[in-house]
Amino acid sequence: MKPRILFILHLPPPIHGAAMMGKYIQESELIDSSFDSYCINLATAGSLSDIGRTSFKKLLRYVLLLKHISHVVREIRPELVYITPNAGGKAFFKDFIVVQLLKIMGCKVIAHYHNKGVSAYQSKWVYNFLYKRFFSNLKVILLAESLYKDIARYVKREDVYICPNGIPNSCKEELKARRNNEVPHLLFLSNLLISKGVTVLLDALKILKEKEYTFVCQFVGGETSEIGAVQFSEEVDKRNLNDRVAYVGRKIGEEKEVFFRQADVFVFPTYYYNECFPLVILEAMEYKLPVISTNEGGIPDMVKDGENGLICEKQNPVSLADCMAELLDDEELRVKMGNAGYEKFCREFTLDQFENRMRDILNQNLFSS
Repeated sequence: MKPRILFILHLPPPIHGAAMMGKYIQESELIDSSFDSYCINLATAGSLSDIGRTSFKKLLRYVLLLKHISHVVREIRPELVYITPNAGGKAFFKDFIVVQLLKIMGCKVIAHYHNKGVSAYQSKWVYNFLYKRFFSNLKVILLAESLYKDIARYVKREDVYICPNGIPNSCKEELKARRNNEVPHLLFLSNLLISKGVTVLLDALKILKEKEYTFVCQFVGGETSEIGAVQFSEEVDKRNLNDRVAYVGRKIGEEKEVFFRQADVFVFPTYYYNECFPLVILEAMEYKLPVISTNEGGIPDMVKDGENGLICEKQNPVSLADCMAELLDDEELRVKMGNAGYEKFCREFTLDQFENRMRDILNQNLFSS
């Protein structure tokens, strides 16, 4: 008999990093062959815009979710329950109740964090009180070693496992890092959120243009309530970047791959408070692109400054412009960093490696006291 594991995880829609990793676990042949697996979708939001909002429909979904979890636990009696909780905010209270229910029912629980924020909330007495109970007798999976400081107040290091995300190989053949574009192509790929660095990047591009650098920069991603296509166009026009910048909308699959293939540099100046391990950076590394990003979350474990990319200061257009200028000035450096990123991707961040790490961590917890 294979060990029984109940996976309570986020599944798309909406599409975000945690949901995609949940989908990979649900569809993993390795996980399925190693364990008797059962999956429950933890998500109560139906779209990205629905995340964080409270409604009667979401409350009803949540009540039904608790009832379903309770029923499945009694039915299958899992030897381990895997859950992907939220670190803070209103969503934490929802997940706190789920984890306490599991503990009351006698389940061994392991929590896999795809977000951060515990350290930001721990000074509030309500959160501090609940965190102490939430993390009691709990093992934790983090995406990068640099993220441990977020939960260090509540979890001993020996109770933490590090499991970086991995993605499927989408590039059908190995590309050359040298793109041979007559004009260097910069690529930003994310939803149009201010905290993902959209306006910071536009400000930095304005600096580069004023210094007479030649480039084109394409923005790929979905519109949001913060920035839509019209507002983005106004921001571009305000900085006199119409001849250098283009917004092409949201792209998926092969349409998205076209932009990775064309680009010379991937730029992702995020300062999003919940940023942990952006899968889009792994995609850029797979396509042999040097990456310019920030030290937010686990990004420094992905992008080694000076090796496979450059780390700029958060919310600093001058620092970002300096990093872009360094790569625009030096094609050989772009090629060197792009190749180094691809090698790092192959060593550490493929989906096969993620699945193997996850299987080993789950096995360790099944047979530990």
